Amino acid sequence: MIERLLTPAGEIPLPAFFPDATYGGVRAGSFADVYAAGLFGLEMNSYHLMSKPGARLVKSLGGLHGFTGYRGAILTDSGGFQLYSLIRENAEYGEIRDNEIIFRPDMGEKKLVYTPEKCIQAQYQYGSDILMALDLCTHPDDPYEVQKRSVELTVRWGARCRAEFDKLMKGKKEKPLLFGIVQGGSFPELRRECGTRLEEIGFDGYGFGGWPLDGQGALREDILQMAADAMPDHKIKYAMGLGKPEEIVACVKMGYQLFDCVIPTREARHQRLYVFQPGATLEEKFYKHLYIMDDKYCRDGGPIEEGCDCEACKNHSRAYLQHLFRMNDPAAMRLATAHNLRFFGRLMERLRGK
Repeated sequence: MIERLLTPAGEIPLPAFFPDATYGGVRAGSFADVYAAGLFGLEMNSYHLMSKPGARLVKSLGGLHGFTGYRGAILTDSGGFQLYSLIRENAEYGEIRDNEIIFRPDMGEKKLVYTPEKCIQAQYQYGSDILMALDLCTHPDDPYEVQKRSVELTVRWGARCRAEFDKLMKGKKEKPLLFGIVQGGSFPELRRECGTRLEEIGFDGYGFGGWPLDGQGALREDILQMAADAMPDHKIKYAMGLGKPEEIVACVKMGYQLFDCVIPTREARHQRLYVFQPGATLEEKFYKHLYIMDDKYCRDGGPIEEGCDCEACKNHSRAYLQHLFRMNDPAAMRLATAHNLRFFGRLMERLRGK
């Protein structure tokens, strides 16, 4: 098992969780909260940043590190999942061709032609520490023919991404990492084929490709395990978009070491806080949700969680945090976000055996 990931922004102890900072910022939080939480990186969204403020502007201001001021590692996705999701929802948004994705943001004549080369060029302009190759996403219930095409295009696009990456990095001493994505749906032979062919191209790590949940929202552990088994053990295995604490624990057992999700920040904005169950191991139900707006907390002078060292728990009571939420004070969401981020930081520490 790999214990550390070396990036241009520094070493990252594994397993690691990257909160989502879609447009370059942590919703209702700050980079200081991320540092204090013991988290070492952020995931940012290539497609959304391409729309606002644009890759050229970001590059002109020193890339995402210069533009945002964030010092930790930055992972950018390829943007392919967002385009796939919109086109799957409504075909008028565009089409996925063998060589490119045609996307019409307003479903009109104006179109964006998105290629593997443009995917890498945009992430290069961002100055990302970890770049993701363009892939063709699928749903686990899609038939074999759809999954087979996904593997073929993911491998073909992966090779083009690798070639463009090598071209841009020629002569550079310090290079970011490039990850491929293993597709194949619920077919183990396709997952193995995709993993083998991508490793022949050569990537620094691999992400789980596809939608990891069934129709009822339950984790498809079978296809996550298939994908993990298809990835070489000496490379990083990245469970993209997974973030429920119990999902992370399950995926670490499968061999995954890197995670990202909107869950801690989104839940905080909706007054849902994560709290460890005293004395529980990670093999048990080890945490609970605390809904801070429950009436019973209006006079509660204790911290959100005993033993937590986040800013909210060290300095404020449950009653005070509820009061801030009732007053619609922005400080409420920031303190709640700081707590949830620290919960995830502490979870990673426990998984690393600290």
